[in-house]
Amino acid sequence: MSAARDGERIFIKGNEAVAHGALAAGCRCYFGYPITPQNDIPELLSSLIPEAGGEFVQAESEVAAANMLLGSAACGVRAFTSSSSPGISLMQEAISYMAGSELPGVIVNMVRGGPGLGDIGPSQGDYFQAVKGGGHGDYRLFVLAPATCQEAYDHMIEAFHLAFKYRNPVMVLGDAILGQMKEPVTAWTPRLGDSLSHDDTEGAEWRLEGSANRPARLLKSLHLEEGALATHNKKLVAKYKEMEQEVRAEECLCEDAELIVAAFGSIGRIVKSTVRHLRDKGHKVGLFRPITLFPFPTARLEAMAVEGKRFLTIEHNTGQMVEDVRLAIRHHADSAFHGCMPGDLPSPDDFVHPILNVLEGK
Repeated sequence: MSAARDGERIFIKGNEAVAHGALAAGCRCYFGYPITPQNDIPELLSSLIPEAGGEFVQAESEVAAANMLLGSAACGVRAFTSSSSPGISLMQEAISYMAGSELPGVIVNMVRGGPGLGDIGPSQGDYFQAVKGGGHGDYRLFVLAPATCQEAYDHMIEAFHLAFKYRNPVMVLGDAILGQMKEPVTAWTPRLGDSLSHDDTEGAEWRLEGSANRPARLLKSLHLEEGALATHNKKLVAKYKEMEQEVRAEECLCEDAELIVAAFGSIGRIVKSTVRHLRDKGHKVGLFRPITLFPFPTARLEAMAVEGKRFLTIEHNTGQMVEDVRLAIRHHADSAFHGCMPGDLPSPDDFVHPILNVLEGK
């Protein structure tokens, strides 16, 4: 497979959409280690990145891959790594160091069933790990949750833009469903001057590229001077607050809905089919799908709660995002929860009765 051309309509897996989207975003370095269900990403990039003039490295481990990402990010290079749940766990030390050092890298997690080695089936069990930091220290990742192969492509372009805009690691959180399903994707590349484009000056004020004719620069996450760490953490908190201007969510049939079903990623897409089916039967339900999991679309959910709507959160885990939904609406409402077990593959029919039970107050 060759790199996609602008406007080309290609029939590809979600994993392959990630690889093509990264190239369109200007990514020229990839570091990774094989793990199912995301292996299509490094397999494809092993040929596409060298053809684009970049570097592909199959590292000796996930730990090494994440630290290679850290090093390239310090040089201002557009780079990313990808893995699946147990592999992402191994990367956490480097990701925390990147957040502490304010380095822009992109991490893709195609989540599999867990905990532990689990299985290679789909799951959303890494929500907490993604949005609460995952590693040590008081930090946050910017987290995007695609639901389609087109979004997997688009979100990679956006992820690189956000990573450099905020000098912060960005995670694209998919799952085995998204990674392995195949559908049409329209390729596109940000034009120079567009908000999502980049140029050679990106990171020029902080990247490590030699210090001839200017003072030396230092990128670090170690702050031992009296009060220095407190000052640094206040700066990070202010940055996380600023990220809230980027919050996004999809709303489907919510305006007159009595019950709002909150779901993200692949499950959000499946629930959308259920919601439309129930609407055809006359039931007033709507879908709220957070696209940014951090920052979370808290204000919009609270506004719906003020309107008197009721809530049900559906996830492919035993209950994680529901905590953020309940936090958003806590002054006005509560959210019921329905979880499908990690590793299983749910269908729209599986959600009909859980939604109707909450709608009818059973």
